[in-house]
Amino acid sequence: MDRRTFLVGTGAAVLAAPLAAEAQQARKVYRIGYLSFAPPDARLDSFRKALRDLDYLEGRNIVLEILSAEGRPDRLSDLAADLVRRRVDLIVTDTGSAAGAAKKATQTVPIVMLASADAVRQGLAVSLARPGGNVTGLTMITPELSRKRLELLRELFPRVSHVGVLWCVGGSPVTKQQWAETKAAADALGMRLASLEAERREDLASVFASAGTQRVEAVVGFDCPPLYSAVPSIAELSLKHRLPTMFPFSTYPRAGGLMSYGADFEDAPRRAATYVDKILKGAKPGEPPIEQPTKFELVINLKTAKALGLTIPSSVLGRADEVIQ
Repeated sequence: MDRRTFLVGTGAAVLAAPLAAEAQQARKVYRIGYLSFAPPDARLDSFRKALRDLDYLEGRNIVLEILSAEGRPDRLSDLAADLVRRRVDLIVTDTGSAAGAAKKATQTVPIVMLASADAVRQGLAVSLARPGGNVTGLTMITPELSRKRLELLRELFPRVSHVGVLWCVGGSPVTKQQWAETKAAADALGMRLASLEAERREDLASVFASAGTQRVEAVVGFDCPPLYSAVPSIAELSLKHRLPTMFPFSTYPRAGGLMSYGADFEDAPRRAATYVDKILKGAKPGEPPIEQPTKFELVINLKTAKALGLTIPSSVLGRADEVIQ
């Protein structure tokens, strides 16, 4: 081989190297695990759409591995370990409890949360500004909204004084904080609280019967993942016992509950998809700050109000972000 042939061959190899690398990168198919506590809902559809908007197409450059605990917390650890065994590039979770299970299963695979009640109190991040570790995404800081929910109840029912609190059995840091915040708000507003503890759907009938025995006038619900799959049952029982309800998420009034006040869940999948995009492009999961909600929504079900014989004041209706007729 003469010198000219060698130089031409070398130049061709140098030129071909970036093209080959680019082609290899273009062929990269990312495996994204989706670990949900509750059965997959509209948030998964929204997340898929958000990924498509960012040019991540299933079957082309991403594969989604979707696993659900179907509302059973005892299944989360095994499912998270299963995703790790599948060698996913990233795990997306729908709740803080699912993120906690994923974090125990891996310290290296990035984890992006669609939502968490309070990421710091749940031990998922060192701080919101600098999460550290392998978890980032969104947190809903639901405990801090407890006073606002009771104030809205008081606006609707000026004479309400005895409020039942529907919450999960167990003493997680977030649950304890929710109770403390709600108790402080109730004391300031001159209300009494009744504890209505439930662990699963089967407990709800007796819990609502207990609310009647205790002469509870309204019910406030906490963020309680084990009861996500029981939302329609909660709405049905609240109507049966003629109890107005206030919950953190719009899924409750849309299923027949009276109203909700909390972070706008519609935007969470879109925001989570941007985290996925940044991480797949090289960002470290512990660096992007965990986002807090900036928009809160009040949703009222007028059909339920009429069924309960209630009239919603125009001052409250005027502030509602969504009114279900």
